[in-house]
Amino acid sequence: MSNTQFHRGNEQDRVWYADGLRFTCARCNQCCTGPPGYVWVTAPDTVRMAAHVGLSSDEFARRHCRSAWWRVSLEERDNGDCVLLSPQGCSVYLVRPSQCRTFPFWPDHLRTRQRWEALKSRCPGVGQGRLYSREEIERIAEDKECT
Repeated sequence: MSNTQFHRGNEQDRVWYADGLRFTCARCNQCCTGPPGYVWVTAPDTVRMAAHVGLSSDEFARRHCRSAWWRVSLEERDNGDCVLLSPQGCSVYLVRPSQCRTFPFWPDHLRTRQRWEALKSRCPGVGQGRLYSREEIERIAEDKECT
């Protein structure tokens, strides 16, 4: 299965989350901290975030982005935390990148029930809050530009 392809077809292909999944962002910032990684950003993401913090897109990119694997990622602090994480939480939460907006409905997390359940140990919002339908989940996951 590709990153953005999901099981479709007859009832035999019924996906494990066909009845939906619960998620609410607990604003715990766990997904913004920890080991090094990449938060891929697109040009539209950069424009939105730059406007939000009152910078030009070029200045925002110079201060907060890096080139990696022929793409653009947000910078990280030495401890692995996202450069945009403040003591109050994500400083661009309302306009955060696609990769952040679509979490936890990433194809890799949706591949199996076990992967989703394992995510609960890292994210207290998984399994809590609003029930997302299968259609919503797949729309969100397919919208993700950064897997």
